[in-house]
Amino acid sequence: MVNAARNESDVIFILLGFSDYPELQIPLFLLFLVIYMITVAGNLGMIVIIRINPKLHTPMYLFLSNLSFLDFCYSTVITPKLLQILVVEDRSMSFAPCITQYSFTVICVVTEAFLLAVMAYDRFVAICNPLLYIVVMSQKRCALLLTSVYTWGIISSSLFIYSLLILSFSGTNIINNFLCEYSAILSASISDTHVTEMIFFILANFDTFFTLIVVLTSYLSIFITVLKMHSASGRYKAFSTCASHLTAVTIFFGIILFLYCVPSSKSSWLLVRINTIFYTVVIPMLNPLIYSLRNKDVKETLKKVIEVPARWPSG
Repeated sequence: MVNAARNESDVIFILLGFSDYPELQIPLFLLFLVIYMITVAGNLGMIVIIRINPKLHTPMYLFLSNLSFLDFCYSTVITPKLLQILVVEDRSMSFAPCITQYSFTVICVVTEAFLLAVMAYDRFVAICNPLLYIVVMSQKRCALLLTSVYTWGIISSSLFIYSLLILSFSGTNIINNFLCEYSAILSASISDTHVTEMIFFILANFDTFFTLIVVLTSYLSIFITVLKMHSASGRYKAFSTCASHLTAVTIFFGIILFLYCVPSSKSSWLLVRINTIFYTVVIPMLNPLIYSLRNKDVKETLKKVIEVPARWPSG
């Protein structure tokens, strides 16, 4: 730990981003700027809509507003730095900001994964045990679930960061990506990384597969329950309440699992960067669009908000 502290000031990370495609720097900057603006407006707008409509003060929308908050934070941690390295020549990042960015990224990713699992559990209770829904998903239970989700996100991040800070670092290091990520920081170490890699392996797999098991178990139970329904309209209504969440879950976990499977080779770096763009930049933009376009209550509230200025008297 002493060595790590002594060497931190000398450690520099160079974020390559998309520098190997110089002709695309400005178009990519404009594209990601538009995506970021939509992300901020979409997620903050979703939070405001849920807060101003008493009809949306239910567990499902409480979790959705927290998902929007996480997506806003997640995008804000990543995208501004991405925009910066697309337009400036100096792509360097010192040790402390790099570790800080990685820390907040882990908090957002882990918390969102567990929140999506909680949302799947919420849909399971609503469809499989509708008569007990108000009791099971009480305000106290929802608050406890949210507190647990955020707490575990912070604990996971702290353990990941601790596993890196026990190492010694030195010199200038190249990151063939646009953000500080685990493998790049680890490669800068001049220490034995066995313990750190073991901590990462255990935590990453626990977080990923535990949340996946909760999601898959919840939706398997939902699917079985819906198939037993005699009413076609009942089955359609049940599936429609899950459609938005299932779409968000499929995209989120699909991309993360795909990144797990990408081999570490030079030919795969572009693919890794593209997929990283999807789960760090694009998904935070897509989530509010997915939920607003497929949700009748949200669309009605949004329509009312848009119509209000039109009713104001001119002059």
